[in-house]
Amino acid sequence: MSETHVVAICGSLGNDSYTRKSLHIALDAAADTGASTELLDLRDWELPMYHADEDDAGDADAIRERVRAADAVLLGTPIYHGSFSAPLKNALDYCGFDEFEHTTIGLLAVAGGRFPISALEQLRTVGRSLDAWVIPHQVAIPRASSAYEDGKLVDNDLREMIEVLGSEAVQYAHIEPDPTSFESGENVGADD
Repeated sequence: MSETHVVAICGSLGNDSYTRKSLHIALDAAADTGASTELLDLRDWELPMYHADEDDAGDADAIRERVRAADAVLLGTPIYHGSFSAPLKNALDYCGFDEFEHTTIGLLAVAGGRFPISALEQLRTVGRSLDAWVIPHQVAIPRASSAYEDGKLVDNDLREMIEVLGSEAVQYAHIEPDPTSFESGENVGADD
């Protein structure tokens, strides 16, 4: 079997992002198991707001190529109004079955408050609608500012959870895919 390649997509545009820092920890854990890794930091990509008639805009082709080449994809997002971030949604809108079908997805959400679960549930639904296999283990980081001090994660329980996500991305990267999901059958798009 060839080397497993894990890509993480950071849905935060913040310069001092806890999401980005947490994804780096997960990618380091994936690398420790022998995988190659890459962070797609959406700050570095030109992705105008998705428009169905202009899906090749900006760096869309390059993003799709990187996601398509991955054996596993980690999706990391800050929580905004109980949901995942607009930059991550926009990047996912440029992708589809060609990029995610039968791909393993891991989920990580970061909140300033106490309840980052709703975004994880929404991303799990997105993964199912693309016939991806979403890792059951997920990472919710509540009150992120208290988990990090001086840019370093100081909560060892959270560190372990993040590292498990990274190692499971490699462990399950080549899992036998599930049959097509109900959600994917309903994911046919709409005409504007």
